[in-house]
Amino acid sequence: MNAEQTAALRQLLASQPVATLATLHRGDPAVSMVPYALLPDGRFIIHVSALATHTADMKAHPAVALMVTAPATPEVSPLALPRLSVRGQAAPCPPDVPEHADARATYLARLPDAEPLFSFADFSLLLITVDSARWVGGFAQAQSLTGRQFVAALGAAAA
Repeated sequence: MNAEQTAALRQLLASQPVATLATLHRGDPAVSMVPYALLPDGRFIIHVSALATHTADMKAHPAVALMVTAPATPEVSPLALPRLSVRGQAAPCPPDVPEHADARATYLARLPDAEPLFSFADFSLLLITVDSARWVGGFAQAQSLTGRQFVAALGAAAA
């Protein structure tokens, strides 16, 4: 990725706090919406309820996909919207692991209104490690990235 593409990717992730989450639900694809934050190492942080079907889906099948898309505007064709899709693995981040405090603080720095949900017993953090990514910056601006290339593109901007 060149500097302009990297800046556009970072801008998208900084400005859009919501992703579409795809899971496998009883053998079929299912999508939902999740707010997210990013750890400096490029892992996505999500905070989910045990009552949500996507949480059970991720426990049964940790392979997931996420998509973050720029908002639609009348000036830009929907086909030209910048977007990132990632494939990765979801893993629990329980309170007793050392990285939980950082993940919680990072998530709340981005989504402070979520703080009351941390007092609900059914909510927990999950971390999604990116295996691969597809960045589309607009028409004829698509690139496939490995997980390492994704993390490198984020640099220090992931926090």
